[in-house]
Amino acid sequence: MKFGYTIFYVKDVQKTLELYEKAFGFKIKFITPENDYGELISGETTLSFASQELGKANFGSDFQPASIKEQPYSMEIAFVTENIKEDFNKAIAAGALEYKGIEEKPWGQKVGYLKDHNGIIIEICTAITGQ
Repeated sequence: MKFGYTIFYVKDVQKTLELYEKAFGFKIKFITPENDYGELISGETTLSFASQELGKANFGSDFQPASIKEQPYSMEIAFVTENIKEDFNKAIAAGALEYKGIEEKPWGQKVGYLKDHNGIIIEICTAITGQ
């Protein structure tokens, strides 16, 4: 078994794919003709977005859509970079919102947090190095 996909359900799949392409440099790999599901080229694990309508169809009344107006869910996606300040600021310029500024953790890793227009938390960080 291997980890294949992370899928976030969003209001507008096309808009979300375009933000991640502009903010983080991930290229769009695939989008359905209905614009209800799309994938980014993001490394070994595919980062995907599906419409909230598809989420409701998949899960029925148990589906709870994310919202920028509500507190974020207790999960995040993290992108590792060697140029944290540059990439953090590039994402903000592309439309991501600063959630918590860049700080250095006790183990030496630098970490900053953004939110996209859906309310998804995005961590931008440096790699964790061995002690």
